[in-house]
Amino acid sequence: MDHRATASADGGPEAAADPRRRLPRVALAVPALGFGAAAIGNLFTAVTDEAAGAAVEEAYRLGIRLFDTAPHYGYGLSEQRLGHALASLHADDAVISTKVGRLIVPGAPGEPSDDGFAVSGRRAVFDYSRGGIMRSFESSLRRLRRGSIDILLLHDIGRETHGERHEKMLKLALDEALPAMAQLKASGACRAIGIGVNEQQACLDVMTRFDLDCILLAGRYTLLEQRAAAVVLAEAARRGVGILAGGPFNSGLLASSEGPGRTYNYRPADEATLQRAREIYAICAAEGVDVGAAALQFPLAHPAVVSVVAGMRSPAEVSSAVARTRAPIPGSVWRRLREAGLLTLGAPTP
Repeated sequence: MDHRATASADGGPEAAADPRRRLPRVALAVPALGFGAAAIGNLFTAVTDEAAGAAVEEAYRLGIRLFDTAPHYGYGLSEQRLGHALASLHADDAVISTKVGRLIVPGAPGEPSDDGFAVSGRRAVFDYSRGGIMRSFESSLRRLRRGSIDILLLHDIGRETHGERHEKMLKLALDEALPAMAQLKASGACRAIGIGVNEQQACLDVMTRFDLDCILLAGRYTLLEQRAAAVVLAEAARRGVGILAGGPFNSGLLASSEGPGRTYNYRPADEATLQRAREIYAICAAEGVDVGAAALQFPLAHPAVVSVVAGMRSPAEVSSAVARTRAPIPGSVWRRLREAGLLTLGAPTP
């Protein structure tokens, strides 16, 4: 199937095939820009089925071919909506990434979500057992209307996530979850396996003990912060593990073209973080550059990064993301950011 979509008559951004980079360990080329589908699972704010479908359709029309979702996103809602939209588009060339590690179970009627999704009557529970992984995967296939998945990620390994249960959960992941995922890959049910996390140490804990094809690392290698992720990216490059850089806007802090948002890591941003963001905005404004464009383009300069996955909930956000990935950015912007101490010394720039 041709990866090039037809441009709309209303003069929207011209559609084009999304450039691809191969995951070093497997024969899978990953599009450089990915559609993060948490938002269409009603993250923080409810989205209608029609609006979610329109966002996916616009992404596909504009050439986006990587779609990242998870059972956790809306407790199955994101996968259901994504599966329906892509099936309607006959999008056989789409690269689908989803996750395992949580099972969706009934919740009390009207019980509000405690982790940000505007969905009631369902909730997610961690299950890294082999049986839990297989049940989660089979449920995802049904919701996504697929016979197989391109990228399968173990979701949210990490001490910050699991607290005092971290060591137990890490052992279960290494002993049962990841071997089950490797078995799925060997059978052809998925093409690549990895982890999806927002904790740098979790990447090192797993990558040095189990062969991974890729890591989706959210919010840790961005225009706002690079230092802590440097060791992870260097180790990934050494091992041939492809990095999908998620959360390029740091949960909204760098998303607006007008000025910093108020959230960071899905919580109110502290003053030091806000001040760093203001400095980035000031330099970009002086150069006439949209911060969002710089935020989307910066991670891809690192040789370990194969894709940037940005959350999108509407056709307008899709159109903006595509335009931002193509916006010209003068080299002087990167130089000034580095001179101001806002980019680490070794961080590659476009």
